[in-house]
Amino acid sequence: MALRVGQPIPDHTVQAYIRGEGSPSEFDLSSHHGQWVVLFFYPRDFTFICPTELAAFAERHDDFLDERAVVIGASTDSYFSHKAWFESDPRLARVDYPVVADTAHELSRSFDVLLDDGATHRATFIVDPEGTLLHMSVNEHDVGRSVEEVLRILRAFRTGALCPVDWAPGKATLTSDDDWLEKVFPDLAGPALDVIYWYFREAPKLTDQVGVAEAEKLAAAGQLAR
Repeated sequence: MALRVGQPIPDHTVQAYIRGEGSPSEFDLSSHHGQWVVLFFYPRDFTFICPTELAAFAERHDDFLDERAVVIGASTDSYFSHKAWFESDPRLARVDYPVVADTAHELSRSFDVLLDDGATHRATFIVDPEGTLLHMSVNEHDVGRSVEEVLRILRAFRTGALCPVDWAPGKATLTSDDDWLEKVFPDLAGPALDVIYWYFREAPKLTDQVGVAEAEKLAAAGQLAR
C-alpha cells in the first residue's frame, strides 16, 4: 500500500554514512520517535544537482536542529560510495547529518520513490514526533527542491496553528482564540469553556472598566461576555 499523508511511517533498520565514523552507523527510524524528522531522498551520488541539495541541507542544518528536527538524507548508493564522495567533494564538506545507504532498496521501496533503474525520485518527507507523515513532495530528477521551503513547512507544522499561504515565522496564523483555548483545555465545553474564554479575553477589559472586585462579582454571577 502506498504511503499517505496522515499515516504512520514504516519503521526500518538502516545503515548510514556519518562523517567521522569509521564504519556504517546502524539505527532504526523509530529511534527518532519524539523528534521531528526530515527524510529526503536524492537520486545518486556523483551527480550534478544532488550535491547542491545536500550542501543546502548542510547549510541550514542548524536551523533544522533549532526546530527539534533530525535531518536524514538517503539514496540507494552504498556506504562506500557515500564515503568516497562526501569526503572528496569540497561542496559536501559541511554535511554532518546521516546519509542512508539503501542498497537493498527496502527504504526507498516502502516510501514509494524507487525507480526501475535502482535510483530514486527527489522526495522529501516531514514526520511529526508521533511518527505520522505530515508532508511529502516528489519530483523528477531535473529540478532540485527548495530547502528553504522544506524548512518553512516544518516551522509551520510546529506552530500547531492554521497557517495561510506563504506563512513564515513572524507572520500571523489563522487560528482563532477559541481554537487555541479548546486545544489547551480539550475536556472543557459549554459554560466551563466560556469561563476560561472570559478569563483570558474579557477579564482584562472588564477590570479596566469597573475594577477587580466588581469584575470578580460579575464572573461569579455568570455574567460573562463571549
